[in-house]
Amino acid sequence: MSGPSSAPTPDSVPGFESWRRSLAQFTGMGLSDEERLLRDTEAERQQLEKDWTKCERWKKDLMTKSPIITFMLKHLEMAGCAFPSSAMQCHPCDATRAGGFSPEHGILLCQNRFMHRKHMEDTIAHELIHAFDHCRFKVDWMNLRHHACTEIRAANLSGDCRFSREFKRGYWAFSKQHQTCVKRRATLSVMAHPNCENEAMAEKAVNEVWDSCFQDTRPFDDIY
Repeated sequence: MSGPSSAPTPDSVPGFESWRRSLAQFTGMGLSDEERLLRDTEAERQQLEKDWTKCERWKKDLMTKSPIITFMLKHLEMAGCAFPSSAMQCHPCDATRAGGFSPEHGILLCQNRFMHRKHMEDTIAHELIHAFDHCRFKVDWMNLRHHACTEIRAANLSGDCRFSREFKRGYWAFSKQHQTCVKRRATLSVMAHPNCENEAMAEKAVNEVWDSCFQDTRPFDDIY
């Protein structure tokens, strides 16, 4: 008769070690500093890749199916400034923005900042209005009044100040809600300009061009 068999140890159970390593990778428990750094770096790489893939997929879909995006792309092409997909680049950003426009580099889409597809649509529309203004009106981006005007137009025409967006931000009013939103968001954008010293200077620039720029809906017939 054989003697009593010894109880199985965790290391002798098939698959236990791979399960233990998977749990360690998930929780970080039992990993060395080097292993934890490698795990975090790999997780970050995978998240960046996932964000970029989603950003590119939404962007290409919006460029062919969104009424406002296809409209703006058509008018940019008619103005002699065709805007290809390659001029809209998906990259990770900090928490202060969802996108941006640069005359030298095109449109930045912050791949990790979009809450949903509609958020990206509004962002692309906003930045394409800046691109249109730069193409048609030769914006001097270092001039606060020029900057204020294109920010007013972008906030006014892109859908960025529709009631539903403002309500989610915690802003709403029964009268002049849209105008209030456009002025507030244009002022915030001008405040970030390197030539703007303070909020009062930004407000002054916005107020000086408000009437003409708010009423200018080109290339739209009316506010989107």
